[in-house]
Amino acid sequence: MINRIIKFLYQGYEKILFQEVSKGPLPAHIAIIMDGNRRFASKIGKNSYFGHSKGARVTENLIRWSWEIGIKQLTIYAFSAQNFKRSPKEINDIFDLMSRKFDRMSEDEEIHENRVKVKIIGDKNRIPPFLQRSIDRLETNTHNYDQFNLNIAIAYGGRQDIVQATQEIATKIKNKDLSVDQVTEMTISEHLYPADDAAVPNVDLIIRTGGDERISNFLPWQTNGNECAAYFCAPYWPEFKKIDFLRSIRVYQARKIEVRKNNALRTAQLLASIGNKRSFNAKSNQTDLSISDCHKNY
Repeated sequence: MINRIIKFLYQGYEKILFQEVSKGPLPAHIAIIMDGNRRFASKIGKNSYFGHSKGARVTENLIRWSWEIGIKQLTIYAFSAQNFKRSPKEINDIFDLMSRKFDRMSEDEEIHENRVKVKIIGDKNRIPPFLQRSIDRLETNTHNYDQFNLNIAIAYGGRQDIVQATQEIATKIKNKDLSVDQVTEMTISEHLYPADDAAVPNVDLIIRTGGDERISNFLPWQTNGNECAAYFCAPYWPEFKKIDFLRSIRVYQARKIEVRKNNALRTAQLLASIGNKRSFNAKSNQTDLSISDCHKNY
């Protein structure tokens, strides 16, 4: 009975929060660090694979939540370059899970109905052949879609992303396909992962679960340069709920309002400063004229 009441209240709050958030500005691009799969599994006495499998289901829910509210671009941190330090068995289990999920996504009606374009970002050379085949199939089957962009970071490191972009630009300069004077911030942005397609754009909101408050080398160029909003929450990724997602968007909206207020305040202060300066100059001119008249009369 108590559980049913809690569930009813939760659903009611979720509905109210969804309606509230839907009325405000939405982030065009959300990036998520899905942290805590192993800690979640350990907490309930399960092995790490259980946590990764449960987390994968939450990721599927997250994609649907994004569709529902109108987000157009989502980038998820599925496997970092640092994750290769884990045991070979765990790494193989994760890649096997990814391969099966990607194969299902390739044929998933929801993916095709919502015209989801899937791109993998990261160093694909470090990914085993069986997973590369699943990735190629998924990217090929969704290549022409344009309603929703899903970027999945695998074998990804933010610094390495910038290094590979720099190397590619340097090669173009060496081959005289590009001059040094042509290199701008936009040039670097355009050469970030994925190198064979439109690069991942600036991030408006970054979310991290699991309690840590850091971005862990995830999209450093796209997040720091854009001064995106950040939402750090305590639940482990398998515990992440729709309410947590909606709350993160509310944080983004609050930041947007704060930025607008600060801009308006700075504009008002600037105009007031200009007005005071003009008033001071006018008074100075009047004083100069009065002194000049005094000299003439004298």
